[in-house]
Amino acid sequence: MKKLETCFMSEHKDHADVKIHPPVLMVIHVVLAYLAKWTIPVWFTVPGALQNFGFALVVLGFLLGVGAFLEFRKARTTIDPHGSVTSIITSGVYRFTRNPIYLGFVLMLIGLPLNSGTVWGIVLVPVFIYLMNRLVIEREETYLGKKFGEVYTSYKSSVRRWL
Repeated sequence: MKKLETCFMSEHKDHADVKIHPPVLMVIHVVLAYLAKWTIPVWFTVPGALQNFGFALVVLGFLLGVGAFLEFRKARTTIDPHGSVTSIITSGVYRFTRNPIYLGFVLMLIGLPLNSGTVWGIVLVPVFIYLMNRLVIEREETYLGKKFGEVYTSYKSSVRRWL
């Protein structure tokens, strides 16, 4: 009986089956970038102008997240990927990317280490994007497709996943 209940409950979860909380995945990659900086030195120095550019990327990434958060508040739906979503957001930054928060994480993953004088964040971006796609975004897209059907499919076909 317990197995049947577990099966029934898992079919009726009203949230994405995300395998890791996105900010945790981002922090892991930033920590890895700094660990690599300290353990695997590179043979060149990041110029000051590039370090400043890294800071600008952090600010831009943060602003993307703020813009997304404001759209979630306006729509009165959850920002938590483990929560039940009540609507599809297509306004604001969501007109340009389906995942502005995750895009912001990418910019911060590049920018934070770059601002500290290392390129290891750039090196880790492909791994981060791959894991974010597999462990988070594909699962969110499956959930949203099932929940919102044609509304989400139409949005998905007109706005790119990343950029």
